[in-house]
Amino acid sequence: MPPALPASDFDFATSGRRVFAVERDGLAAVAARIDGAFSSACKAILGGRGRVVCTGMGKSGHVARKIAATLASTGTPAFYMHPGEAAHGDLGMVTDADIVLALSYSGESDELLLLLPALRRQGNFVIAMTGRGLSTLAREADLHLDVSVPAEACPLALAPTSSTTAALAMGDALAVALLEARGFTADDFARSHPAGALGRRLLLHITDVMHAGDEVPRIGPGASISEALVEMSRKRLGMTAVVDDAGRLLGLYTDGDLRRSLDDAAVDLRTTRIDAVMTRAPRTIDADALAVEAAQLMEAHKINALLVVDGDGRVVGALNIHDLLRARVV
Repeated sequence: MPPALPASDFDFATSGRRVFAVERDGLAAVAARIDGAFSSACKAILGGRGRVVCTGMGKSGHVARKIAATLASTGTPAFYMHPGEAAHGDLGMVTDADIVLALSYSGESDELLLLLPALRRQGNFVIAMTGRGLSTLAREADLHLDVSVPAEACPLALAPTSSTTAALAMGDALAVALLEARGFTADDFARSHPAGALGRRLLLHITDVMHAGDEVPRIGPGASISEALVEMSRKRLGMTAVVDDAGRLLGLYTDGDLRRSLDDAAVDLRTTRIDAVMTRAPRTIDADALAVEAAQLMEAHKINALLVVDGDGRVVGALNIHDLLRARVV
């Protein structure tokens, strides 16, 4: 038989809003209990010589896995350990220098309690995150973080809802407090996310995307427009630098400049010198800059290409918007 459908006039939106309200109240209750135990947990992790081993069963296990991922990506080495697998050999991944963060709302998860004697023998510091301060796990741990909530959002009080949200928020609070205490920066974050958009924005430098050496279009100030056009066509960047004998930048000539030259009856492509029609003092960027800075500069000034210069004003590279698109910076 197909499952019975709710009445056609069932108010889904009201039900959804109620969940948000209940979980918001739960978070407020837990936030009010951020106290000395929370600070002690942060200090223990910050001063630890090993990693944070996050563990939990069922829904608590899913939350523990996410907490481990958040800690690891924000400067605190961490990993998730399934408590069931731990009892069958995976406990060997845990060293005596590691801190164990054990999640169980009831504090009576058999799989976690089974691990406590082994962790005790090895000398691991155990932080419990439960909703019951008198539970076995809370009492046996070195520190207890109280994540109890007034009510679950589930009207049957069966499905973990508010409680898992509270545990997740407590994990985020630990990660962010540790991040701030360490002085963890955006560059540090990017190093653990090299394949993501943020990593590309914070790790990719101009030197990683620019054209250099013979790939850079450049001509002298005495060249004609037609010679500039040949150089632009050969290098296919939609522009050419105009440089002196020492390679220092004098100006820039682009596709846009060429269109304006063609529209000027006084300009002869074969005889007009490039220094008469070039853009003087064009926008440039330093080779040590981030690629995302080039994208921001192009967007701000409505340009499609940039020359890269060194501290002495010599042209060392060139790039256009297509280079940034290929690098997925924009």
